[in-house]
Amino acid sequence: MNIKITSKELVATEAIKDYIEKKSERLVKYFGEDFDVNVTIKAEGSEQVAEISLKADTSDFRAVTAHRDLYASIDKDIDILEGQIRKMKTKKDKQNMTDSIRVKEMATKQEAEVSNEIIKVLYYDIKPMTPEDAKLKLQEQPQNKFLAFIDVDTGKTNIIYRLKDNKNFGIVEPEA
Repeated sequence: MNIKITSKELVATEAIKDYIEKKSERLVKYFGEDFDVNVTIKAEGSEQVAEISLKADTSDFRAVTAHRDLYASIDKDIDILEGQIRKMKTKKDKQNMTDSIRVKEMATKQEAEVSNEIIKVLYYDIKPMTPEDAKLKLQEQPQNKFLAFIDVDTGKTNIIYRLKDNKNFGIVEPEA
């Protein structure tokens, strides 16, 4: 962090320099130690003006305030700069998030183009029951289109499914 203090019609005392340095340390959390601060203090009538400009990376920020108390003017400038920096950071974060959403959408489109592959596996229990019991259980689950079960009479795995009319059922039974 490089601080340059210029004073016009006003003397920059050590106390003012220390105060500016102390307040500028609030900005370290945004840029680390890699930024420059130019402070100009001057008197205009009964008010004292503090102008702070900050250069970091590719960003420039500037705040100018006038107050009867120079320290209050410096405080206000630092608050304004912090607000500007937060706004810029939020804007960049939103832009990055939008870019990452676009990347995810592109990946989803690429996944949708996958064909002739097994892309989902479901596991469930197969219980022994009669075809009539399987039909009743499938009717209890309107979201399911089929149900696998073990036929208690034959001991073979069967599948009962809804037909397209949603009123009748079919059974898939192995031959052997």
